[in-house]
Order: sequence, then C-alpha cells, then structure tokens
Amino acid sequence: MDNPDSGAEPAAHDGTNIATANLATVAREVDEFVAAAGWDQPPQLFALVPTADLLAKQPELADRLDVDSPLTPVAQESLPESDLGDSLAKIAWPETVEGCALAHEIVVLPPGAESDLEEAAGESGDAERLQRAAANHPERTEARLVAAVSRDGTRACVMRLRGTGDNAESEPVDEVIEHPDLAPNLLDALAATLEP
Repeated sequence: MDNPDSGAEPAAHDGTNIATANLATVAREVDEFVAAAGWDQPPQLFALVPTADLLAKQPELADRLDVDSPLTPVAQESLPESDLGDSLAKIAWPETVEGCALAHEIVVLPPGAESDLEEAAGESGDAERLQRAAANHPERTEARLVAAVSRDGTRACVMRLRGTGDNAESEPVDEVIEHPDLAPNLLDALAATLEP
C-alpha cells in the first residue's frame, strides 16, 4: 500500500478512470431516465453540461440535480425522423457543453444471423430490406443503447436488453450491459458533434 505522504505521484491513468466512471454514471442516469418512460421511443439526445455551471446560472435547480455529479444530462428537442447519422452530422455543440449522450432503440442479433440478413437484403444490399429482416428475425433482442462521449475523449455505453417473460405470469426483466466500446461508430458520430 502506498503511503499518501510519500510524495509519490498518483498514476496518470487515475484521472482517466475517474472521467470514465463519471461518464458511465451519467450514461446510466440517462438510461434510467429514458427507461422510466418505457419502450418504443424515438432516439433522444442529451447535452452533458457541468453541474456547477448549471447551478451557477439556475440555483433553483439545486434540489432537483445531483450536485455531486460533475455532469448533468439535459434532454434536447426530438431528433428529426430522418436518418440518425445525417441528423447527428448537422449538430455542433457550444463550448459550454462538455459532452453528449444519445439513447436509441436498436435490434441485437446473434452472430450467426449475419448470413440470414445478407440473404434477406439480396444482392443490392438494400438497407430498408435489411432493417426489416433484422426487426423480424426470430432470434432478435430489442435493446436500448445509450452512448455518451465527452470533449476529453472519454466514452461510455449502456445497453438495456428488453426483457421477455418466460410465461404469461412472469414479469419481464431487462438486462443491462456496460462497456465503453459497444457502439464505436455511434460514439465516433457523437464525438464529431463536439469538434470545433
């Protein structure tokens, strides 16, 4: 065990671990907020703003915010019904926003389903046919993905797999998975919205 008075410098990665943990906590908070409204929701975007800055401008929010959290998610207006990638490409956050998060419902398929999808899409690789095939695949799992990024490059993802009851009497139980690289392409698209 290190002696805190030994003058030794803390490991350089400690700050990164703290930033990652903080962003993961915010991603879970976004997931819980969106989950409270149930399933079958459109994509929802959140600005991640420093809690201290928000409280300085609006002190009346102190009783509604986690004042110990460095970042607070602020829900934004609904995204257009168009392609998500196109919508994100048009977003540029002001410098007061330290990060952003997106909650988006997706379909997760097992690795063996790839050949089924290629067959369903046909030679043209029609994206619309591919989406229909994934949505109707017998082994699909519906999920909600929350992807979050910050200006310092920290990333976090939370995926909630929609629970299914084993029988009519059982209550569906969602499974939650966390990993910073669950959706690298989406994380890259979100990070691009923070670039100057």
